[in-house]
Amino acid sequence: MKAIYITSSRRHLENHTINRLTALSFSIGILAGAATFFAVGPLSGYFFIWAATIPWAAYFALGANEAAFKGTITCSIFGVVMAWITAFLLINVPSDALLGFPLMAALTVTIAVIVMCIAASIPQLSAIPASVFGYSMTFAYLLQTPDKMTEDVCLASHSAIRSW
Repeated sequence: MKAIYITSSRRHLENHTINRLTALSFSIGILAGAATFFAVGPLSGYFFIWAATIPWAAYFALGANEAAFKGTITCSIFGVVMAWITAFLLINVPSDALLGFPLMAALTVTIAVIVMCIAASIPQLSAIPASVFGYSMTFAYLLQTPDKMTEDVCLASHSAIRSW
């Protein structure tokens, strides 16, 4: 009898897992479709699909639970702030810097990433992958969108944050 019970439990668990996977697949597919609609439709140019799907993937990678949700939001924003600080510093590196711009840029990013990782000792900032994703997404946007990595844009962002 015991073996039948165990087999029965495994079969129930397998069916439950398949049902969860099916439900998850449909919910992710529907959300991906909605995000695509907004990215190429009414919010085109304002809503970037990668800026939605990368934190979304971080949420699942971090465990898809309440702690992952909070960590993803908090650390993604922290990564964006760290990237903004880094961008502001890079914009102000003179072209004739003693070590040259490429080395100064590398040192600036190195220090920012070290600070970002050390900040993970604070429990609210412990999801390092989400921080790195936020940092990387910000630089993807700044470096690949014309006229975005400028002092005017960084200062405007600073003013908007302060007034908020």
